[in-house]
Amino acid sequence: MNFSIKRFLQSRQAIVLLGAIGSTVLGGCWILPGPNGNGGRRSGLEIKFLAGSALDHFCEEAAERLNARNPRLDDGTQYYLSCEVLGSGDVVSSVTDLGRQLRNGTIEADDPAFPTLVSVDGGIYHALSIYQIDRIFPGQNYIPGLTDAPLLAYSPMVLLARSDIADGLRQVPDPYGAIAQFDNHRDIDPSSPPLPVRFVHTAPTRSNSGLQTLVAQFAAVTGKRPEEIDISDVKQYQDQVRAIQAKITRYGTSTSSLARDMVQNGPFWASTGSVYESLVIRANTEATDGTRYEAIYPAATYTSNMRAILPNAPWVSDRERAAALAIIEFLRSPQIQEIATDLGLRPGVPGVPLSAKFDESYGVIANPQYDSYRPPQPEVVAAMLESWQLFAKKSSQVVVVVDVSGSMRGKKLAAVQNTLLSYINNLGPKEQITIVPFSSDIGEPVLVDGTPAGRDRGIQFVSRLRGSGGTRLYDATLFARDWLQSNYREDAINAVLVLTDGDDTDSQLPFGGLQQRLESSNFESDRGVAVFTIGYGGSGGFNPDLLKQLAHTNGGYYSEGDPETIVSLMADLQLEF
Repeated sequence: MNFSIKRFLQSRQAIVLLGAIGSTVLGGCWILPGPNGNGGRRSGLEIKFLAGSALDHFCEEAAERLNARNPRLDDGTQYYLSCEVLGSGDVVSSVTDLGRQLRNGTIEADDPAFPTLVSVDGGIYHALSIYQIDRIFPGQNYIPGLTDAPLLAYSPMVLLARSDIADGLRQVPDPYGAIAQFDNHRDIDPSSPPLPVRFVHTAPTRSNSGLQTLVAQFAAVTGKRPEEIDISDVKQYQDQVRAIQAKITRYGTSTSSLARDMVQNGPFWASTGSVYESLVIRANTEATDGTRYEAIYPAATYTSNMRAILPNAPWVSDRERAAALAIIEFLRSPQIQEIATDLGLRPGVPGVPLSAKFDESYGVIANPQYDSYRPPQPEVVAAMLESWQLFAKKSSQVVVVVDVSGSMRGKKLAAVQNTLLSYINNLGPKEQITIVPFSSDIGEPVLVDGTPAGRDRGIQFVSRLRGSGGTRLYDATLFARDWLQSNYREDAINAVLVLTDGDDTDSQLPFGGLQQRLESSNFESDRGVAVFTIGYGGSGGFNPDLLKQLAHTNGGYYSEGDPETIVSLMADLQLEF
């Protein structure tokens, strides 16, 4: 394998250009409102804080308190804090893309798209942001180093599991090795329940927790600290990482959503997941069925330091810098740090006490002992990500069920065709889709993969889609599930993705019958098939409650989109697989 940073960056940009457009549908990005619910439209100097998703609620609550004070600079200039929250990979890509536009002269330094403050959810993406901006502006040192960026909060990476599973994982010296080696938790520990070993973590190309998890897996299989790993190690040990990845149920872009789905879908869907410690606290806070969850602290893990990064760059004016420094001081004040601890984050300032939630009753340890990992070299990170995308990542086959009924004619179908084109062009070597169009009839499945011939076949087919007829939604969904059952791949994520703009009109199978049939392939079965649903084109045409029930039955989730948001929505969904 030719590990090329340039090739990795290009492939990653292809994903991010779709995923970072700003869809609010899946919770990938929020513009957080001011205290009057005005969506951040306040008077004064805006200090835009572009932060990783782990700081979402912290930033929201802190901004509300700060803005209520109507703060001013010494010269009388009023300012306010606005928060935009993305995955850490998208934060880095957003700043990098803006920097590239500035260098090329397509935007000015005072363009409002530039954030004043930046934060990512850990040191690896922080190091990558320095590396990428330095490549655009050599020798300028626009992004401060880790020790020059004040710490706001932190949360160690842990494994989340139910109490009856956690004890067994806690006893083994290498949890990742156990995940790879054993198929059942009782094989790990005789006292554990006989549940299948199923693992989840987020996509490392977009999420800090996913990237830290991938690096930790390479550290576990090489026996080296991350900063000691070189590119040759990545190639040598990628088989062992692939063995861990083989136990994946699903990827994703949001760590909090993945942890929530673990609680909602139960241990047959995923018995353990790599998450932030704060999400173990949240799982126990929000659990309603009495199930208790615990954190397993590996002997070595990432601390996930969340720092306030104030660029020494031309896009930060003197006034913005002064306001940002005041905001950082405010965010690190004891009363605001208490917000962090109440959310399950550890304070970034010494002397701030932990909240009462840092207790075994919430599944965590107040003073855990572990070796804190440091970031690898950026070139090694690029090699790990390329290895994951091309080799170690679990394969996927997804049946995309597309409504082409008469109500889809015009702008709606054109936008879906463009979305499918983007989806096809971004298929990796480990991914394949089968497109099934439906209206009053169900079309023949068309197999599309990431090869040149596969892409051409898919693009030609999508270009011929036309809208006509009724909506045979239930029958088409079952047809897709049955096709997957007949073509099931044990080594892949098997899923159905249904997009419709209306209620069923033509199916022979009633909704209750469809639900009953789908339940036979949920994740308590040997051949689990996830179902994801998209209500498309605006409310009134489709039944969101029904689509939610379909997705919930089989461990997926429901989303809503329209011609303006469908590209970004589907790009996020593509990262689930």
